[in-house]
This record gives sequence, structure tokens and C-alpha cells, in this order.
Amino acid sequence: MQYIDGFVVPVPKRKLKAYTAMARTACKVWLDHGALDYRECVAEDVKPGKVTSFPQSVKLKPGETVVLSWITYRSRKHRDKVMAKVMKDPRIQKMMDPKKMPFDTKRMFFGGFDTIVAA
Repeated sequence: MQYIDGFVVPVPKRKLKAYTAMARTACKVWLDHGALDYRECVAEDVKPGKVTSFPQSVKLKPGETVVLSWITYRSRKHRDKVMAKVMKDPRIQKMMDPKKMPFDTKRMFFGGFDTIVAA
């Protein structure tokens, strides 16, 4: 089954346009290097929970929204090959300065996942 890299990111609403531009570039880079799918989704119906939730997971502040993203690969091995190419791509290197990111990189979280059910 496919392998997924998942991300949850707090993005200031005033910087959503800049984030979207960055995400469009990233999408192109990942797909150019072999990723099967690339998605960036902005929160539309995510409320704080009693114990945990998307807003709580990133310590969402007033004026921010949550972005959920994922990238799909054939396998973990395929992901590792694609990621090695992506990290060397000058388009990505240009965006890697945390001070220039349109979000707080310290509150972002991510991880790799094996698919166990797919339609």
C-alpha cells in the first residue's frame, strides 16, 4: 500500500496567500520528483475539543488557521528517494529559511504513515 507524509501547520490568516504560493511551488517540486499526490487543505470545520483537536495540536492563536497537508508515495523507499531529490532542489532550498516562512515552524508537526485502508 501507499506511504503518506502528513503535516499539520498553524498559519496566520493574513499570511495564507503567501503560504498558498509557497505550497504551490512545493507541490510542483514534489510532483516533479515523483510524488504521486500532494494536498494542502485549510481548516473549514475544526473546533477546539475537550481533550485535543487540530487547533489545540498546534497551539492555535487568534488570527490563525490550521492547514492539513499530505504527500503520497508508492512506498517508504519511494518516499525516501523522492525526499532526497526534493531537499536538493533549489526551489525548496530557497524556501527553507525559518525566518521567512509564513508560519511558525516550531508548532508544525509531521510524520510518515503506512496506509492500512484505501478505497
